[in-house]
Amino acid sequence: MKILYHSRSQRTEEEEKAVGAMYCEKMEELLKKSDFVTVVVNLSPQTQKLIGAKELAVMKPSSLINIRRVGTHAVETTWVKVETMAALNDEQPPNEVKIQARPDTHHALHPSRATSNQYWFELTREFSSVALEDEVTELIMEKPYILADIGEKGIYQCFAPCIEKHFTTISYQKFAQKRENFADKIQAVFVWGGPIINHSLLQSLPNLKVVVNGGVGVDHLDIPLINSFEVKVCNTPHVVDNATADIGMSLMLASARKIVQGHNFSKYHESELLSESSLGNDVSGATLGIIGMGRIGYKVAKRAQGFDMKILYHNRNRRTEEEEKAVGAVYCEKMEELLRKSDFVMVVVNLSPQTQKLIGAKELAMMKPSGTLINISRGLVVDQDALVDALQRKIIKAAALDVTYPEPLPRDHPLLSFPNVIVLPHMGTHTVETTRVMVERMVTNALAALKGEQPPDEVKI
Repeated sequence: MKILYHSRSQRTEEEEKAVGAMYCEKMEELLKKSDFVTVVVNLSPQTQKLIGAKELAVMKPSSLINIRRVGTHAVETTWVKVETMAALNDEQPPNEVKIQARPDTHHALHPSRATSNQYWFELTREFSSVALEDEVTELIMEKPYILADIGEKGIYQCFAPCIEKHFTTISYQKFAQKRENFADKIQAVFVWGGPIINHSLLQSLPNLKVVVNGGVGVDHLDIPLINSFEVKVCNTPHVVDNATADIGMSLMLASARKIVQGHNFSKYHESELLSESSLGNDVSGATLGIIGMGRIGYKVAKRAQGFDMKILYHNRNRRTEEEEKAVGAVYCEKMEELLRKSDFVMVVVNLSPQTQKLIGAKELAMMKPSGTLINISRGLVVDQDALVDALQRKIIKAAALDVTYPEPLPRDHPLLSFPNVIVLPHMGTHTVETTRVMVERMVTNALAALKGEQPPDEVKI
């Protein structure tokens, strides 16, 4: 084991080397770094309640604390949660379960809670030095609190065990109702469609260390504001790439081959004959223009290559010749060239002030009249009013959108009235596999931040 120690007086260098121990001048440093903490001090006015709420909060969430051979009253009476698998529901912990650190130690569990996952122990600290001469009591630290919605309004319930294995979750509604009970405890916020992280919320969470976003896009987060409270921001990049590329290809195929219209015909047909308007277009051999050739755009190109498509792309930075050859992509320095030549235009860019309404009336007018616009980036990248106008005037043939503004669109929005438009409610990453990995990545980032380590996916601007 790696051994750290804190004492009034530092041991000699020879003594430290003999046991491989490293001196921590400040006890806080030892508490933050240790997986196991052993308290071995004599009782004095200086050591009474040496370990209290402040010190316990400094320790790692996964730490164990051992009280060995001490009649010191050094550890303050506290409540700790053991093996919690669900969010805290009780305002006050029940006292049916008690551990007394004496030779006849017993665990008395109330029958009504025998199958509960929420066990609370009151640790009695009226110890005598004789009674604890050879005894070690292990105390499992309470799981850190996070603000997160799980269920209908947030992260799906099926992914709850992944989160509750490491954290005690407080819903936004519960926090709003009993803010004073939880404000000091919450150390992380999980953003999954909500809430709005504003100055008021940040100011109310004095111990907040990290805001973790489910997904790549963080345009809805005021990162400078959050950072000004010394709070980190993390997202979940990379894990969404395949699912998002898949939805892009799905939209292109569904639009080109009129999949939705065919499905509706099967459900509602009044004759057995397909109309001429049901004719679709081949994807194989067509030209796909990709605007934004980052990780996701490149994965789209790989998939399109399997359909023998001609691939054009426009990007801030040109890919290497080797990367272009690998997917058969041709670089267009100017976006206008790509728009004029493509049968399908797929937008795969991050939202920024530079990309907001990147595709407007001017750009739509440059597309082929037989062209289809596909947007899998962010709704605000496309000027929706201009798109409605282009469709009404048949400037372009069709559109397929995974993203809009707002999301979902109001049911009476003009885009939903076109038979040649497919609109999804932002389902690009909406798969069991990808969502599970996203949640796991959120947990990884939060745990790192709470341990004082560098989160793997911190967003810096």
